[in-house]
Amino acid sequence: MLSSSLTTVKSHPLKKRLCFLLKLICFVSSVLIFCEFLIYYVVIFQCRWPEVKSGAHVSKKETSASVLKAMILADTHLLGEIKGHWLDKLRREWQMERSFQTALWLLQPDIVFILGDVFDEGKWSFPQAWADDVRRFRKMFRYPVSTELVVIVGNHDIGFHYEMTAYKVNRFEKVFNFTSGKLITRKGINFVIVNSVAMEGDGCGVCRSSEAKLLALSHKLNCSQQKPNHSSKWCSDVDKLPASEPILLQHYPLYRQSDAECSGEDSAPPEEKNIPFKEKYDVLSQEASQKLIWWFHPRLILSGHTHSACEVLHAGKIPEISVPSFSWRNRNNPSFIMGSITPTDFSLQKCFLPYESRVFTIYCAAGALLVILILAHFQLLTPPFYFAQRLISKHKAV
Repeated sequence: MLSSSLTTVKSHPLKKRLCFLLKLICFVSSVLIFCEFLIYYVVIFQCRWPEVKSGAHVSKKETSASVLKAMILADTHLLGEIKGHWLDKLRREWQMERSFQTALWLLQPDIVFILGDVFDEGKWSFPQAWADDVRRFRKMFRYPVSTELVVIVGNHDIGFHYEMTAYKVNRFEKVFNFTSGKLITRKGINFVIVNSVAMEGDGCGVCRSSEAKLLALSHKLNCSQQKPNHSSKWCSDVDKLPASEPILLQHYPLYRQSDAECSGEDSAPPEEKNIPFKEKYDVLSQEASQKLIWWFHPRLILSGHTHSACEVLHAGKIPEISVPSFSWRNRNNPSFIMGSITPTDFSLQKCFLPYESRVFTIYCAAGALLVILILAHFQLLTPPFYFAQRLISKHKAV
């Protein structure tokens, strides 16, 4: 009888400890699940597709059917084997994969554009490292049959102009079906894909080929926009395309002096805004920029490269949106653009991803609470009430 009661007494503290341990595990697991999984749903769920203005004679059903929902992001910079630490790679790739997959599931875009610098070390990668980077990209940015993915080349994918070779360009084109001067037409909307790295203007082999394709495409688009009774003999043998003014997609922004005129919470930091941009390195040259405007008369230009957001007007009427980096390695507040586009109009909305600083704040707060709970459980933390009571009793004794 006595031994039985002793066993009960001994087992009671053990059960209490196991119960406390189970509560701690549940608490830690809940914080991890929220910060590494649920938070992406909570944040991206708040994003909405912008509405496009439509004429009074167009019904809502027809408008919805004719609107192309495009998701635009840039500069993912998947780390490679040379500069990429395994822990940094694991963290950044998980963040981007969760963000992208959550956005696809919640927003269901028709098409996704990635505006270059998909990889961080594509300009250096040997075949085996390149194959590994491509495999990781395809896992992270997998997409359903209902969505189309279009990837544009950047300087980190094939190198700056002085590093660019036909081999690197062909390797990228083979994986992503990318061609400079390629036209993508969806729902009557024309998208022109530009290899901006090849817009050097020095007559290199890749540059000549790229510019020739762009020039031929501009001829087709310009002919398609002419009215039938004004078509010249130069357009008589040209296959007509939808008459919609094109949207340019490229990695380098068109020429601008700096980011001084850019605003918004995801624009460049104040200490960087007034630093002059270097032509053919930070932005396209003035000559190349003017060529693209002359050739295509675009209604919108979308670019990346600077890792910060900016909106500028070219020739007083052509908007260019610089899309900030999609990677937390480059920004505390990554984002992507949601575009509702029709053949005659467009509307853009930015969707911010979770701020990394806020995630760290949640972890720090949870860690502090965890320490307090453990100290309180083992009675190593004096409750404020008893602490005050002891002070009062000592004071009376004196």
